[in-house]
Amino acid sequence: MSYTLLSSPLQGFTDYRFRNAQNKYFGGIDTFYSPYIRLNGKLVVKSSYQRDLLPENNEGLEVIPQIITNDAEEFLFVSQYVQELGYKELNWNLGCPYPMVTKSGMGSGLICQTQKIDDILKRVHSESDIIVSMKMRLGYDNAEEILDVLPLLEQYPIKNIAIHARIGKQLYNGGVNLDGFQQCVDNTKLKLYYNGDITSVAQFQKMQERFPTIDHWMIGRGLIADPFLPSMIKNNSSEYPSNKMELFSDFHDTLYAGYSESLSGATHILLKMHHLWEYFSVIFSNPHKIHKKIKKAKSIRNYEQAVREIIKEG
Repeated sequence: MSYTLLSSPLQGFTDYRFRNAQNKYFGGIDTFYSPYIRLNGKLVVKSSYQRDLLPENNEGLEVIPQIITNDAEEFLFVSQYVQELGYKELNWNLGCPYPMVTKSGMGSGLICQTQKIDDILKRVHSESDIIVSMKMRLGYDNAEEILDVLPLLEQYPIKNIAIHARIGKQLYNGGVNLDGFQQCVDNTKLKLYYNGDITSVAQFQKMQERFPTIDHWMIGRGLIADPFLPSMIKNNSSEYPSNKMELFSDFHDTLYAGYSESLSGATHILLKMHHLWEYFSVIFSNPHKIHKKIKKAKSIRNYEQAVREIIKEG
């Protein structure tokens, strides 16, 4: 069965620089979802969001913008904004698990508010022709919450729902709830995508066996940790290319140069790269040691030296 690989958006990580670099050096992702646009009550799109979605910053990529909101006016405003840029689809985030989001009744904190979800979708579908897709968790407090929402969503032309098989309260802790995802498959006619803990080729194959009807697979943290993963999945191979370190080095240098241009001051650049290395270290034989080495680099010169040594050791 043919399948599609999607990049799940991660705030602060999968911006246009990451998308372009990943696609250039590794490939394998068919569609990228951009990190969500959040308006915070003002009908103004921040310049960082604008840059991220500019068509000239995403040439050759299929990108779907995302919004996080619990307000129909905001949804309609962003719908119009992305349509003016040439996008036809807007993904609605009901999956984000972070307390600062969920306490505001957004992300996975909105899943239990079926009336509000209905009100927003009613207005969006009557006042806009944007195609709506969704990103959800199984719930915030428990995995039954989504089952109350699915019949409601079936009343609208929702393109698809990507479900991260955890509840919001878990954040990223504990395992994925595969039985909970199966319940969703069994209880809706809507097109479902699977998301959650695809971190290796073997794990992907296991998920394919578990859910034979699913043909869209979303990779989140696994993509940042191992940007080789999508192409390895597509090639059905657990073997890294012989020039693994050379490719990773070029990928890193492209990202590093991009962030060095856009971020002001060494502190911001180093913080950005340190966060990325929390994930990157996974593809090295001693992740803890690698991450520690990066964290110890408190200056640009020391950071560059540490990266050179890490790449050389492979």
